[in-house]
Amino acid sequence: NMWSTFFVTDEEGRTIGPAGPGGVAAPGGAPQGAIKLAFFVAIVGVVLTVLGMGTEFWVELSPPKHFYNNQTCLTAHYGLWKGCTKTLWVSDIDPERESCGPAELPGESNCTYFKFFTTGENKVMFQKTTRKNLNVAAAMLALFSLFLMVMGAICITMALSKEIVFFLKPASVCFILSGALVLVTLMVFHQSVLAFLASDHTVPLHHELSWSVSCIGCAGAVLIVGGVLFLLLALPYSPWRRCLPQGSSS
Repeated sequence: NMWSTFFVTDEEGRTIGPAGPGGVAAPGGAPQGAIKLAFFVAIVGVVLTVLGMGTEFWVELSPPKHFYNNQTCLTAHYGLWKGCTKTLWVSDIDPERESCGPAELPGESNCTYFKFFTTGENKVMFQKTTRKNLNVAAAMLALFSLFLMVMGAICITMALSKEIVFFLKPASVCFILSGALVLVTLMVFHQSVLAFLASDHTVPLHHELSWSVSCIGCAGAVLIVGGVLFLLLALPYSPWRRCLPQGSSS
């Protein structure tokens, strides 16, 4: 039938992948161990993405520690979905540090979800106003990258369970694109922070990107590496295939 041009089967009738120029694929297509290893790399990227997206330590905002009074000061941190303000004791802060923080110190915390997605309200912190368009764009990009990761994972599951090497190609595209989107999300978020800081200059603020951003940056790089590995495994003349004996498939 028409599909026989694209797929060949082994002795047990399992589909094992696209037929090469000679009409015969290497037994089992790409080695399962190599696919599983590349899948593990991609899963690490997915976990880091979820960790980064789910936490609100993307950026920390700190006014000078004596800006309000000599006993307490206010610091803030936020992510894609919610922002938190925290009251810290000045006595707990490193005497060498000029600004209030870091946010990990003990103190009274107040967190609220952003209303960009519901009522469309901007968030005001330290008299500065968020740019909801940029914040919403970053969140949407992050969600779309997650969707691509899920699609990639489904393709790999199909490649492993049905032993169809063809599924490695769409999987590689999904993971490389999702990794690139994760990095674009970071850039858009950083622009939203800069726009937020420029909206008002009444309260001087020190800002620094925090550990959630580190997670997201690593996730983007790991996802792209995972995608490239799948692409190498999907190539008809992969480097590993030259090293492996072809058995009786001549």
